[in-house]
Amino acid sequence: MPKTTSKKTSSKRQPNAAFMKPMQPDDKLAAIVGNKPIPRSEVTKKVWDYIKKNGLQDKKVRTQINADDKMRAVFGGKSQVSMFEMTKLVNQHMS
Repeated sequence: MPKTTSKKTSSKRQPNAAFMKPMQPDDKLAAIVGNKPIPRSEVTKKVWDYIKKNGLQDKKVRTQINADDKMRAVFGGKSQVSMFEMTKLVNQHMS
């Protein structure tokens, strides 16, 4: 009997639908990313673009983000947060 070979189809990783669902940023976050509903992944990109454009990443401790007035409103009044804490704080401003 001839041996049958089965081809494995390589499937690309599908993004999680929850991350792709457009969410509405509140007024504080909208000052940074705009006020249209966008997916969380896009919010993260836009926040990082804002941080890089305004030089808010700490020069010595690269995992720390220094807040300007707009970011301080998103960070709950904190003047500096870690990039890991930043994600949690940004997500609180989305509905």
